[in-house]
Amino acid sequence: MLYYLYIIGIGLIRVLPLKFLYAIAGVIARLYCACSKRDKEAIKCNLRVILGDDVSDAERNRHVQGVFRNFAKYLVDFFKVRKLSREEIDRFVKIEGIESIEKCLAERAGAVLLSIHIGNWEMGGAVIGALGYPVSALVLEHGDKRINDLFVKQRVGNGLKVIPVGIQVKQCFRVLKNNELLAIVGDKDYTSNGEYIDFFGKKAFIPRGPAVLSLRTGAPIVICALTREYNNTFKFKFEEPMRYAPSGDREKDVKAFMEMYIKVFENYIRKYPDQWYAFRRVWEQAPITQ
Repeated sequence: MLYYLYIIGIGLIRVLPLKFLYAIAGVIARLYCACSKRDKEAIKCNLRVILGDDVSDAERNRHVQGVFRNFAKYLVDFFKVRKLSREEIDRFVKIEGIESIEKCLAERAGAVLLSIHIGNWEMGGAVIGALGYPVSALVLEHGDKRINDLFVKQRVGNGLKVIPVGIQVKQCFRVLKNNELLAIVGDKDYTSNGEYIDFFGKKAFIPRGPAVLSLRTGAPIVICALTREYNNTFKFKFEEPMRYAPSGDREKDVKAFMEMYIKVFENYIRKYPDQWYAFRRVWEQAPITQ
């Protein structure tokens, strides 16, 4: 049933005007926010950590509604965007710091493009692919193969190579060895191979993969985020390449490197709390195993 709903939804998204789709997405988001008690409470708990206890309930609720609204727009964008042209990128996306990628590729070490579930990371991958950079994305497979195939087809159509999480780890190393880009969304652990790290002053279970890959291959980490602006255009920001000099103590190095880039995650989430899509409690939770 869910597969056929996706088919119908994708068909409508492809033919209807974007402005109309955003309006419909807003209505659906409000309805879902009103009905989904579990997701709403999880977002509230997360925002309490991010924004602090001084924020009023009314302000916190406004941010909760913003999360649902922006996530609905993200889904519209994901299935609407196909093979971005350079003209479309110049019109709708303001890119800052792209020279970070150029710097890494010039050094012949590849780069780990590290993002979080904020703004529209899928469109970020589409932009990178459309600009002609060799990029592979590490992605979580959907439980329904037919739905997963829809997502894979969409990503491949946008110039991405897809690597399933937890299956082809060697392929990740191969991508970096070949001086290519490996895109990872690094704020949720799906393999139970993470690390408890201070995140907004509280312990959260964060995936180790980006730090491990960088330390083992020498490929720098470039944190990036594509965020939505008030007028439904986007800003795509690339941070300076991050490296960590190994001390010889692998566990210590991995944790220390993670602590470095977690601080950058925090800055983005503080700036865009309405665009961070964490529908489970990030703090005080067990590792995700499915």
